Amino acid sequence: MSGRGRLTVCAVLACLLTATSLLPLATPVTWYVQAALLVAVQAAVGALARRVPLGRALTVAAQALVSLLLMTLVFVPGQALLGLVPGPRALLAFGHLLTEGVQDVGQYAPPAPVTAGIRLLLVGSVVLFSLVVDVIAVTLRSAAPAGLPLLALYSVASGLNEGGGHWLWFLFTAAGYLVMLLAEGRDRLTRWGRVFGPAPRRTGFVPAGTGTAAPVRGGRRIGALAVGLALLVPAALPAMGAGLLTPDGAVRGLGRGGGTIAAVNPLVSLQSSLNQPQDQEVLRYRTTTDDAADMYLRILTLDQFDGTTWRASQRRVTDVPDTLPTPAGLGSAVQVAQVNTTFAAATGYVQTYLPMPYPAVRVKTGGSWRYEPEGRTLVGDHGQTTAGTRYQVTSLLVQPTARQLAEAPAPPARLRQEYTQVPANLPAEVRQTALRVTEGATTAYDRAVRLQQWFTTTGGFSYDTKVAEGSGPDAIVRFLHDKRGFCVHFSFTMAAMARTLGIPARVDVGFAPGTPQSDNSYLVGLKDAHAWPELYFEGVGWTRFEPTPSRGSTPDYTRPTTPSPGGQDPSGPRHGSGAVPAPGPSPSASCDGSGHPGRADCTGTTTVTVGMPSDGSWAGYALLGLVALLALALGAVPAVWRVRQRSVRLARAAGAAGAREAVLAAWRELVDTAWDLGATPDGAETPRRAAARVVRVFGLAGPAAESARRLGDAVEHVLYAPATPTVPDGLADDVRRACAALHAGADRRTRLRARLAPRSAARLGRRFAELRTAVAARCRAALATLRPSR
Repeated sequence: MSGRGRLTVCAVLACLLTATSLLPLATPVTWYVQAALLVAVQAAVGALARRVPLGRALTVAAQALVSLLLMTLVFVPGQALLGLVPGPRALLAFGHLLTEGVQDVGQYAPPAPVTAGIRLLLVGSVVLFSLVVDVIAVTLRSAAPAGLPLLALYSVASGLNEGGGHWLWFLFTAAGYLVMLLAEGRDRLTRWGRVFGPAPRRTGFVPAGTGTAAPVRGGRRIGALAVGLALLVPAALPAMGAGLLTPDGAVRGLGRGGGTIAAVNPLVSLQSSLNQPQDQEVLRYRTTTDDAADMYLRILTLDQFDGTTWRASQRRVTDVPDTLPTPAGLGSAVQVAQVNTTFAAATGYVQTYLPMPYPAVRVKTGGSWRYEPEGRTLVGDHGQTTAGTRYQVTSLLVQPTARQLAEAPAPPARLRQEYTQVPANLPAEVRQTALRVTEGATTAYDRAVRLQQWFTTTGGFSYDTKVAEGSGPDAIVRFLHDKRGFCVHFSFTMAAMARTLGIPARVDVGFAPGTPQSDNSYLVGLKDAHAWPELYFEGVGWTRFEPTPSRGSTPDYTRPTTPSPGGQDPSGPRHGSGAVPAPGPSPSASCDGSGHPGRADCTGTTTVTVGMPSDGSWAGYALLGLVALLALALGAVPAVWRVRQRSVRLARAAGAAGAREAVLAAWRELVDTAWDLGATPDGAETPRRAAARVVRVFGLAGPAAESARRLGDAVEHVLYAPATPTVPDGLADDVRRACAALHAGADRRTRLRARLAPRSAARLGRRFAELRTAVAARCRAALATLRPSR
């Protein structure tokens, strides 16, 4: 394998190793295989283009064009010409997918389901960054700066992952970069001593196994030392603890040795889930309790409030114990009943957290799961999700009385300090409203009940899924004024108001009990997703409240009168028609395939509905044709310029100019012809030596060789001879004869390359640069003359 071929392979390897940092962001990881295939084809096109060889710009253009065609074939074949050539409809479809991908990234918590939009973002990012790396490292042969796009890709992945970049992904990225540097170093060593002409067809100047072993070994040792220092030094120095390792030495992410978990707020796609026309199955369960009205299934607990929204704290996780610890604050005087429930999650329900009733005391499930003690939740490890998971949960049905809650002592100082914090930017109106609503209440329980009743009955609030979530510190105040919203508004606001009153509060995210089925099971759908506040009472523990009107079930211990049979709030249409989105779409038996364009439908295929008005189709295709013609015209500029230069030089060589101009024109034509055929000129050589080298490299003999030598002698004569130069006899014939021999000795592919993409067209770029510099100098001079003199 040649040095450049080896560098190409190593650049692909570096990009794919860096792309592994994106794996924790989405599941399943089939998109990675797709991206790897596209990157391999893109690199192969670049290798073939350099082998032809094409110019650098044409090589990059060919790679970009093939990548675009393949992306079109993979993502929007139905909107492309012949399923491959992108037109206006395909570009519009790409725009739709990109928009949906950006929306999905904001809606789902890592690992997100691989929707069509997210797949396009992931695959497109890897392909784009790989193209940049290939251009810098292979086409421009400068591997060191190619580390910047690799670092950018790794940084993007780490930024999107709330837990930060795992040390393993950094190690893969660093290893790929070092391999690419070593490949470039070896390539440079093998090319020592080569000055002129095409690359020789051998391993290199230095014999294999003699000159490169020591430098390569040294490079490997230096690279290993650098990576080791990057991983270990931040752990050893407290001032650098915010690097790859956390200050306490725990690796960010999940693992068997403990670790931490950084959860994200899963409420951002709330309205899109509530307003979709069809419900989708999330899971089914069977339970031993006769009344499942209080069977709320918690996914995640949000305990950090920044004035704008609620989010989960970063917590340490451990192995799942056989028996979970006693719930915090639960005393022996409270009546509890043990409930056994068997769950079966839908295959399309992709969630990192395991939905469970609170408080669970025993969980039996397969797969790789970890336990977070503070929230008493189970989270998937190493890509484990709920998709198709079957599990059994033993939980406690806590049944406190109103008297027990009213007589609850003050909570512990640590818990009170953590769960009553409110930010300084929270408007004072929130606390003032809470004090007004609870005026006259003597206990924390009475204040909590009054808040719940104010939201559900006496405050004039209404349930409305069309209201925007809102953002900023004034979002709660706007909700208090408008009095319209859904469960996020109610749960967030009640928890915030409870904290201003000194009551420990947090928000739970999960599902309401669902709908009973004829086989005594319960079906939980996407529209059963819900959010509700939990308030802490010593002796009882964390206690659920339900401030959302006409949703969920009002707890018995908060009712002023005896509840109706079944514990169901008469005003509610059914248990738990709440409103928090499940992090992944799930199939529905009644799905008819209609949905948002670009989303996965029931059959798992992707549908993108795009189109153009019939009366505007001709305009779109005309624009596409115009762009194609412009691209062809720009691509033909080097070839046309070269033909023009050849005709002008031959005319001058035939005597249409002075002796000096004629000889120099003939010589430039010979040099550029050799350059177009693969022999790069060397300005350090004399014309006579350059002519001899052209003869040697291209194997000229006979009259053609003599013509090339005479041209070299003529150039030296007109440049250095003291006498007035004259035009040698047969100068035009010499240059034609020598150039014809050069073309005749080259193969067909090289001749075609020389005519369509001549290397000597680089002079055109230099002329443009010189012209730009001259124009800039003239502009500066003109501006200087216009400035008033002091």
